[in-house]
Amino acid sequence: MRKSIPSLAVILLVISMVCTSWTVVEFPKQQLSLFTPGKDSIYNLYVSNIYHHAKLDSAGLSEVVFEKAFTGFYNLKYSGLTQSKDILSIVDFDQESYKKRLYIIDLKDNKLLMNTWVAHGQNSGDDKPDSFSNKPNSNQSSLGFYLTGEIYNGKHGRSLKLDGMDVGFNDKARERAIVLHGANYVSQGTIDQLGRLGRSQGCPAVASKLSDPIIKMISGRTVLFINRSDQGYNSQFLNETLAASMVSNQQEVFAVKMD
Repeated sequence: MRKSIPSLAVILLVISMVCTSWTVVEFPKQQLSLFTPGKDSIYNLYVSNIYHHAKLDSAGLSEVVFEKAFTGFYNLKYSGLTQSKDILSIVDFDQESYKKRLYIIDLKDNKLLMNTWVAHGQNSGDDKPDSFSNKPNSNQSSLGFYLTGEIYNGKHGRSLKLDGMDVGFNDKARERAIVLHGANYVSQGTIDQLGRLGRSQGCPAVASKLSDPIIKMISGRTVLFINRSDQGYNSQFLNETLAASMVSNQQEVFAVKMD
């Protein structure tokens, strides 16, 4: 497909989003829109093709959830906040904790790198979380888009700091010490005993034996999206029109063979 020429408005918008700090990006209010999946748009078909190529359907991830995460990924990418690794991680809290609801996807090769368990906050619910908070000491999970930060050694061993990018939903992640870390209660043994995973104090905790390889995969300012549908969550990064315009201006866009 011939590469489209971006409008002057899009160019100015992209320039205005470029940022080198860790502060939350503010999109112009007139550009904000809730996520509305396009039914037959070229962008929608492109995203759907990646979804099926990576076999995310057979791994249990909803295509709607993937498209939300993908849209946010590209809006963050072209804000200048992410670096060169095209890695997208999705935590899908629409699923129960006994299911493998963490997906780490290589968008360069359209490949699912890892699909495994991830815990939610102890005050967010039992097996499936239904309460979320951005408040310190709430012991609840927070929804939205994050960028991965520094690696450090703490009480849970090697851990990964997270920066919440959604004002009002997760932007207090640093203040709350919300990090990705390993935990012994994220295991098949815990599921066998309790019928669910153990729960964290709000952190997306993973199996202890997988924490190091996961941190290696997603470190370096990559995008992590924590999803739960029907919770009143909205984000400036769910602007599908802007994401589609950014994607369409890549030289290789839509070159993936349609199934």
